[in-house]
Amino acid sequence: MYWCKVAQTEAEFDAIAQLNYETFVEEIPQHEPNALRRKIDRFHHQNTYLVVYKEIELIGMLAFRDQRPFSIDEKIGEVEQYLPQEICSKLCEIRLLAVKKKYRTGRVLLKLTQALNAFAYEKGYSAAVISGTTRQEKLYKQMGFTQFAPAVGSQEAMFLPMVLTRQQFEESLQQRLAKENYTFYPGPVKQNGTILYSELSHRSQAFEALYERMTNRLVQLSGAPYVATLVGSGTLANEVMLGQLKEQQLGRGLILTNGEFGERLHKQAQRWSLDFDVMEQDWGMEFDKQQLDSFFQTNSYSWLLAVHGETSTGTCNDLETLVQLTKRYNVKLCVDCISSFGAMSFSLKECYLATAVSGKALGALSGLAFVFSQALAKPSTTLPAYIDLANYQRGTVPFTMPAVLVGNVEAALQLYPARYGLLQQRFDRLLQLPFMHNQLAMSHYPMILTLRCPEALANFTTDLKLNGLFVHGDSKYLRQRNLMQLSVIQPDFEEAIIRLHEILHFYEQIVVA
Repeated sequence: MYWCKVAQTEAEFDAIAQLNYETFVEEIPQHEPNALRRKIDRFHHQNTYLVVYKEIELIGMLAFRDQRPFSIDEKIGEVEQYLPQEICSKLCEIRLLAVKKKYRTGRVLLKLTQALNAFAYEKGYSAAVISGTTRQEKLYKQMGFTQFAPAVGSQEAMFLPMVLTRQQFEESLQQRLAKENYTFYPGPVKQNGTILYSELSHRSQAFEALYERMTNRLVQLSGAPYVATLVGSGTLANEVMLGQLKEQQLGRGLILTNGEFGERLHKQAQRWSLDFDVMEQDWGMEFDKQQLDSFFQTNSYSWLLAVHGETSTGTCNDLETLVQLTKRYNVKLCVDCISSFGAMSFSLKECYLATAVSGKALGALSGLAFVFSQALAKPSTTLPAYIDLANYQRGTVPFTMPAVLVGNVEAALQLYPARYGLLQQRFDRLLQLPFMHNQLAMSHYPMILTLRCPEALANFTTDLKLNGLFVHGDSKYLRQRNLMQLSVIQPDFEEAIIRLHEILHFYEQIVVA
């Protein structure tokens, strides 16, 4: 198996020095021989090395560097004088492209090309330049490089100034071959099936029938008496929920926060000028039942607002506990179920208001938001029309709604309740990944797994990207806490987990051992 990573260990740097010597001293007579048979690049401490492995043998490499002057600048002058201005906004130089002789196959080239593309895109480079040896001109062209200046060097070591732009790479053969990427994102969900109903009017009878089927399935799945469907994100659904608390003037409330999305609800509630207290818990820590009970005993609240599945940590706050407490103290329970709805079976029958979306655990296209309620809302004279819940509960669709989204959700809902078991099985497979159980950061539920990355795994998310595996780790709140997440909701999870398992088996031997 071939796979790639960013070099980080002393053993890797020694293997790079050895491959550098074999290629650029013994094969291409560019430097003087030495007894150690190691060649450390003069820009070593400025280089970022991407290396390709055959299982645990380092067999190929290339180096990134973006500090000027480039080595190619020293040969031909500043490269900008030869290149179109529009590709010069953020240049990098690729150097030391080398593969052991017996591994110079299309598969190894493909892995290096994939890694090159993923790394360059992540860092935002507009183009990459390279001094390509004429002996490997065909290889560079296969990767998408084109010559932009006359050849330089000696007869024994002649080099071609070459450039690779994003457009060139996307048009190259290798990019067309490198389509097998997999994501572990908690949304949006990749769609493999045919997109239907793209020309169906939301005012037609056919749409009304489709919309009714979707609504009936949502009510059945949730246990809530009513559901309103909006075109928008989960944030919009939460605005509608908060708008109802404001419109109905229910009095003082309590908001629970133990993660990014609980804190976001808190900020949204402030914008609505709602009257409330906040009970804060550390990120990923569940709320203590006795402490909650004490809050209700010593304070008079009319409503409670909480996140059920806190995506930022993978924590699932105990809905049953919240139901019991709010019933005991006659408090209206309002819940953000955006990440949990569709991930596991639970009832919203006892929730005064609750929110969900299409593009998370349900596995449908992003774009529809749902507000579940115990009662029909009264029309408002003050709320903006688009977030007035009553507008969506009158039996007709008040605003334009793409039938393609409705049809997609209706099809996704047909997979229940069997999908609950599928997501749980997938989650159990995540827990069995090599060495990952040692990095479990917080409690979790069968939608997403949160891992804390120690220093040894500092490049882990980038390394996975180099191999076409995309995990959730780029959000600011995750980066600040050194967290990464794997979700189970994508349709190609089974293929993705096999590839991830294979890479982790060898990754552990290189990095963790």
